[in-house]
Amino acid sequence: MNRFESDHVFALCNPGSESALKLEAESMALGWRSGYQRRGFVTFKTDAAFSLAALDVEIACARRLCLSLGKATSREEAEQKIESYTIHHARYFERKMQGLPCGVRPQIGDIIGTVVELGPDEFWVGVHRHTRMLSPDPAGDSGIQMPADSPSRAWLKLEEAARFFDLEFTTKDIVVEVGCAPGGVVYALLKRGVSVIGVDPAKMAAVVLTTAITDRQQAAAGQPWFYHCRKPAALVSKRDLGDGVTWFMSDMNQAPDVVLKECARFCKMAPSIRGVLITLKLTDIKQVAEKPQWFAALREMGFKTIRLQQLSVHHKEFALLAMK
Repeated sequence: MNRFESDHVFALCNPGSESALKLEAESMALGWRSGYQRRGFVTFKTDAAFSLAALDVEIACARRLCLSLGKATSREEAEQKIESYTIHHARYFERKMQGLPCGVRPQIGDIIGTVVELGPDEFWVGVHRHTRMLSPDPAGDSGIQMPADSPSRAWLKLEEAARFFDLEFTTKDIVVEVGCAPGGVVYALLKRGVSVIGVDPAKMAAVVLTTAITDRQQAAAGQPWFYHCRKPAALVSKRDLGDGVTWFMSDMNQAPDVVLKECARFCKMAPSIRGVLITLKLTDIKQVAEKPQWFAALREMGFKTIRLQQLSVHHKEFALLAMK
């Protein structure tokens, strides 16, 4: 079966984000009306039938969006509805909407079936088509575990964003990260062989200082390095950045407008920046409805591909990605 139609779609999200998800869909004028809801699970319907093409929308609060094929009372019955496709399993467990490891990474264009367990005899079945910048993991949940020596949870945010968006970094990349202390993102990037200019007046964890340099002229060819610019972001100059910066990243605990203003300033100082990855920290998750303004600010900086996504490791946070 290559063509699907349904009266409903369902979204999997972080528990607690259901209201924000519905508000975001309403603000996008999709014409979707919310229906049945459980923790981490929201259904939508319209007057016309949905097709797989209806899923080609970017709802930041939805970690997975599926065309609904209805309910089942057992896992076996649910799997029979999509037995000819790769099947992902998800469940609400330990206060999270979790994906169960699958072991098969989908290819672009693959049809994936999802079975969602909401109770002992309540299973929902859906399908979606795998596309670029869509998580390959069941329920959009990578299940990545943070190493014991990571300085902070920022390591998880970087690694999950890289997997969700299928980001590639090379040893030629140089990342400037604003608000880098104590070093979770720096640690993840160094392990990937990427050099980092960290901007933060606070101290860094010892584990990231093993590759620290005090002058970029000291950098050894082919080896990742870390340069700590111990200044507030507003005082950083073009001289501090040097040449060759390719990414701007930030995990600052500031309002989105403040972070985007700093992003614009850094992009002017380092026009070689081709990618931006920011953790936006919201005081109210319903601020997600403001995403058109955030996207407009990034377009003014020259970015073409822009995505906003709440990841499974987030609370009142979103990953904002922009690429030239």
